[in-house]
Amino acid sequence: MTDRIVSWHANPSKPRYTPPPGAVDAHCHVFGPMAQFPFSAKAKYLPEDAGPDMLFALRDHLGFARNVIVQASCHGTDNSATLDAIAKSNGKARGVAVVDPAISEAELAALHDGGIRGIRFNFLKRLVDDAPKDKFLEVAKRLPKGWHVVIYFEADILEELRPFMDAIPVPLVIDHMGRPDVRQGPDGPDMKAFRAFLDARDDVWFKATCPDRLDAIKEGGAGDPWNAFADAVAPLVADYSDRVLWGTDWPHPNMDNEIPDDGHLVDMIPRIAPTVELQHKMLVTNPMALYWYDA
Repeated sequence: MTDRIVSWHANPSKPRYTPPPGAVDAHCHVFGPMAQFPFSAKAKYLPEDAGPDMLFALRDHLGFARNVIVQASCHGTDNSATLDAIAKSNGKARGVAVVDPAISEAELAALHDGGIRGIRFNFLKRLVDDAPKDKFLEVAKRLPKGWHVVIYFEADILEELRPFMDAIPVPLVIDHMGRPDVRQGPDGPDMKAFRAFLDARDDVWFKATCPDRLDAIKEGGAGDPWNAFADAVAPLVADYSDRVLWGTDWPHPNMDNEIPDDGHLVDMIPRIAPTVELQHKMLVTNPMALYWYDA
């Protein structure tokens, strides 16, 4: 694997929508720079560098105040690039790490001091080779106070994962709503199953993110402006407004064949959260409660 991937828009448009003051992009990543932070030998893709300077320039261009930087799978369990970006943010970023389940309490404490507030478990087979649920549960029971667990999976394994997720003793955040088929609409089986999961536990949060993935042409969707996504997700945001987050997913790992315009992604916000109150909850109140609770 030697071909490096560019998965982000070179010149994203300025959004028509203006986020509220203090708005948080609660799901984004950094890649490298590789010369300083080499990618994992187990990485399934090899991206071009997309470091903190690029991320923070985009943050300002899109009108956001803060970032939550989620450790990308290409960096494995070495969180150095994520911690470096947080350190360079002037207090405007927090993070989610990926850790070896055998991590020590001292190492977890060091991550906390570096701005990490959660860990991520990835169940996408195309991105990870091994997802040991028993070891994941063990480390979830040892997290610093106030942390949560982020889980990334696809809709077809939601029921299979329910016993595992039910056993996690800290709040959960579900990446991209567990990748439902938005073409089924707001009342389709994938959304109904996800709502049942949310109803069973009041400390499960979700990210109303990635129309570019869930309504992509290559996935059978219609592509930008992602109307099926808007139609399917808006009712979910309205009904679970106290538990929804939003993010760009920049630099859009593996989206090199259908790269989204980040300005268009921001313009999805008022389509899924049409009131000022909903927008403020999704972009300010909720992410601040999860990531800056101690600020």
